[in-house]
Amino acid sequence: MSDINRLYSDMEFLDKLMVGIGEVSLITGIPTRQIRYWEEKGIITSLTEEEGKNRRYDYPNIKKMLLIKELLDEGYTLDAAAEKVKNRLEMIEETLKKLRK
Repeated sequence: MSDINRLYSDMEFLDKLMVGIGEVSLITGIPTRQIRYWEEKGIITSLTEEEGKNRRYDYPNIKKMLLIKELLDEGYTLDAAAEKVKNRLEMIEETLKKLRK
């Protein structure tokens, strides 16, 4: 399999990835209580549609959690870390839009 095909396959997998809150906690080392708090603050979004169902997260939200955790470990406040990650992701999206044109 070529590198391009492997990358495309990885991207397809990541687009379909949905992980429960417990698994996200185990993978990232972020306690479930903290993940719920970040969601309440609107920093991340679960893909849960019905109230009472387990929270599930996609790759972009898991990536966002990891970036925020890294900034918190470096001494940023939660709000500052969330804003920095939001700005970084917006910049990346703008760059990708320009590349697609």
